[in-house]
Amino acid sequence: MSLPKLSRRSRILLIIAAVIVLALLLGARLLDTYINWLWFGEVGARQVFNTVVVTRIVLFFAIGLLVGGSLALSLWIAYRTRPVFVPLSGADEPLSRYRSAVVGRIRLFGIGIPLVAGLIAGATGEGDWQRVQLFLHGTSFGQTDPEFGNDIGFYAFSLPFYEWLLGWLFVATTIAFIGGLIAQYLFGGIRLAGRGGQLSGPARVQLAVTAGLFVLLKAVEYFFDRYNLLLSDRGAPLFNGATYTDLNAVLPAKLILLCISAICAVAFFAGAFLRNIQLPAIALVLLILSGVLVGAAWPAILEQFSVKPNANQKEALSISRNMAATKDAFGLNSVQYIDYSGAGQATAAQISSDTTTVPNIRLLDPNVLSPTFTQRVGRENFYGFPAKLDIDRYEVGGKTQDYIVAAREINTANLTGNQTSWINKHMVYTHGNGFVAAQANTIDRAVSSANSDGGYPIAATSDTQNPTGAGLDPANPAAPGIPVREPRIYYGELTNDYAIVGGQPGKAPGEYDSAANSNYRYDGSGGVPIDNLFNRLAFAAKYGERNILFSAAISDGSKIMYNRDPRQRVQMVAPWLTVDGDPYPAVVGGRVQWIVDGYTTLNNYPYAQQTALGQATEDSLTGVARQANSTINYIRNSVKATVDAFTGTVTLYSVDDKDPVLKAWEQVFPGTVTPSSAISPELRAHFRYPEDLFKVQRELLAKYHVGDPQEFYTTNTFWNVPQDPTQEGGTNLEASGLANQPGYYVLGQAPGEGKTTFQLTSPLTALQRQYLAAWMSVSSDPADYGTIRVLKLPTAAGGNSQVDGPVQVQNKFQSDSRFAQERTLFSNQSVTVIFGNLITLPLDGGFLYVEPVYIQQRNQNSYPQLARVLVSYGSKIGFASTLGDALKQVFGDGANQSATPPTQPSQSTPTSPTTPPPGSNSTVPPAAGANPALDKAVADIQTALSQLKQAQQSGDFAAQGQALAALDAATRAYEAAKSSGGTTSNTPTTTQPGG
Repeated sequence: MSLPKLSRRSRILLIIAAVIVLALLLGARLLDTYINWLWFGEVGARQVFNTVVVTRIVLFFAIGLLVGGSLALSLWIAYRTRPVFVPLSGADEPLSRYRSAVVGRIRLFGIGIPLVAGLIAGATGEGDWQRVQLFLHGTSFGQTDPEFGNDIGFYAFSLPFYEWLLGWLFVATTIAFIGGLIAQYLFGGIRLAGRGGQLSGPARVQLAVTAGLFVLLKAVEYFFDRYNLLLSDRGAPLFNGATYTDLNAVLPAKLILLCISAICAVAFFAGAFLRNIQLPAIALVLLILSGVLVGAAWPAILEQFSVKPNANQKEALSISRNMAATKDAFGLNSVQYIDYSGAGQATAAQISSDTTTVPNIRLLDPNVLSPTFTQRVGRENFYGFPAKLDIDRYEVGGKTQDYIVAAREINTANLTGNQTSWINKHMVYTHGNGFVAAQANTIDRAVSSANSDGGYPIAATSDTQNPTGAGLDPANPAAPGIPVREPRIYYGELTNDYAIVGGQPGKAPGEYDSAANSNYRYDGSGGVPIDNLFNRLAFAAKYGERNILFSAAISDGSKIMYNRDPRQRVQMVAPWLTVDGDPYPAVVGGRVQWIVDGYTTLNNYPYAQQTALGQATEDSLTGVARQANSTINYIRNSVKATVDAFTGTVTLYSVDDKDPVLKAWEQVFPGTVTPSSAISPELRAHFRYPEDLFKVQRELLAKYHVGDPQEFYTTNTFWNVPQDPTQEGGTNLEASGLANQPGYYVLGQAPGEGKTTFQLTSPLTALQRQYLAAWMSVSSDPADYGTIRVLKLPTAAGGNSQVDGPVQVQNKFQSDSRFAQERTLFSNQSVTVIFGNLITLPLDGGFLYVEPVYIQQRNQNSYPQLARVLVSYGSKIGFASTLGDALKQVFGDGANQSATPPTQPSQSTPTSPTTPPPGSNSTVPPAAGANPALDKAVADIQTALSQLKQAQQSGDFAAQGQALAALDAATRAYEAAKSSGGTTSNTPTTTQPGG
């Protein structure tokens, strides 16, 4: 039976249909490729784009040719060696019809099937471009593995490529064998008729040779499997690497199986030409049997009857190798261990004389205060802050202090009414404005009751209206704070939509910049030109938005900004990096720069412990990107990247010039990583030790602080990362699935340090116990950046000499009678209690625990305020409205002298019931007649708020600007009238409508 002939018209229609289908399938991908090509040109990283695309294209064709070519060759051989005459076993033999159909369209099947197979294989394999590039540009580690003596670079760069290539050779051989088998059967080379069937000579040769190639590849695989034993998980979860069984049973077995496979391959080749299929059959049985007996049974017997009864001795060598390799791979070789009693007896005099730790105790929790920043300094409703704020240190007025910092970004999700129109959303509200900082160790005033005004950060915004950042020092509000020359934020964590900026005056609508300027036009280098028809058409198709194509507001000089998240930009420019989940803004050279940490990772470092990255970095923090739960056994923070918040410029800096993995990638993408010598001192001063790396190292240090393999095997001196006791259910010791306590940035002086340093810290508890076992810190100061210090408590401590861990301290807090009484006051129907970060600080031989307690009104526009401070030292608990008073309760009179107090005196009596709770949109003035100037200022504030709300609802930008200017003037008048005396009323809340 032959297929019907197609007419010329039918062939044309089929071709047109095929072109349309291909365009639909490839059109979106080609469009994305062009959009990405434009973006990489914007950031000056087109070399990265070109290298990746070219490598993927080459791999696509190479793998496609390998698989498709092998199949085509197999089909061609089967066709060319087919029997001339195929006797039919019956008049209706079904194969004869299929045979006739194939022969009638031999080119269609002979070319089409291999082409489809090659396309599928190429599309599958082109994603492994990183493995190939590392093989081509791999470098030496300068270290060798303890078993074979190979350089670590062989395992990192070469072995993965060999295994990948071997895998595709297996695929090609298998597909060729299956294709040849089916073709020989179809063309009559294999017949099932008769007793035992019949196999033609050419069919026997083709199939036997192909099978022989497969077995030969298996021999090669056994050769490389020997090296993979150094990554064995037989000893997991205790340790990874070659175990006693692997070295003494599996390794010899691999060599034996290698030899047997080679012999079997020769048997297959011989059988192909000796017309004897019994020899290959016997060889195949031998291979399978030896694989079961030598490869599986013997190692299992040795493991069960020799290793397990004596595991602590048998595995000592493997464990010691694992310990050494893990410390190398995770940067734990230079940890400074310091013996620390933990049972200090500090006095009030010692606390009052402390000048390094106590004055810098951080009271503000960046994971809690985002709503407070939004309401108090967010101003317009379209500005916002990430869910988690950041911590950094700055020198202001000659004093180094840690600050809660954030960029005031545009948040288009908060636009309302006519603000959500296409022009407003994408061409008017395009950027944020300002860098906000607040001293981390103080508040404005203490809170005396649930309705008290106070407990708020003293925040100053460095923006276009206040470029000097004045207002950061309450004692001198006019003094410069953190000056910013370019405070506009076009690129940030909240900017997840595109913006169209620039353009010609009179055509572009003008971008909202401040209350005094709503006609700003971007003049930076960021963005992709969109002032030509082709690009407009491309972006209109990309976003499915016809306004991009037809809007007259887009004119000469217009540019479109997209991929604006700093973390995403770094990941695209350096696809070989694993990017930290918490970028943070810093002011460097008067510009806001996002600093993003990048890691080089491997999962094939011999003997090093395999670690699930996502699991190790997961904790109770919110508002940070979670890492994929990929398995790694090597990590370096080799790169720190900056993203300019105004231009979007991405700069990669090398901070570990010795990292072999970084060196390899620098050869793949030469010139993309700036050497560490180019890092300015000002930028280096804002580098923080990255949180995700800290979490991974903390997880491993809980085990790998142990130095003796025998002790390591018993696990009795292992530590645990404590659960976060401040989370819901965090004090329940029986609960499961609770998140770990995060590491906390603090400014202080730990034992072993000669000065106050900015450091990342965490306590560690004993294995399956809640008492404290150790305390870990890593310095972020440029002088000793990355130095890990661990305070080890005595392991023989027992009874009352044990030091309480975080969960035990939290339980003591909540069971304290003073706290219970105050919580009854706070936890009424209108107030929610929020526990802030529980920070652990070594102090005079003991540990000081400090935890801020926030309250928040239960209404839509409320925000947290610091109400109380909990302090614990030894067996004593302090609970007061200020840190100083809490320290006095613990240490006695005078202990409060070194603590940083609130900047204003607390109110002696609760505010009037008519005073709205924090977060309310209304403002209640003080009693009439107390201060006429103050009364007028309050009335002006109310009027300005009403005008602003009307302007926002109507979409009148000019009116909004006028209302905001009036609001600023009224607020300044209020502050001036308040400072002149006459009342002690609360500061009016000036929350913007919709904010």
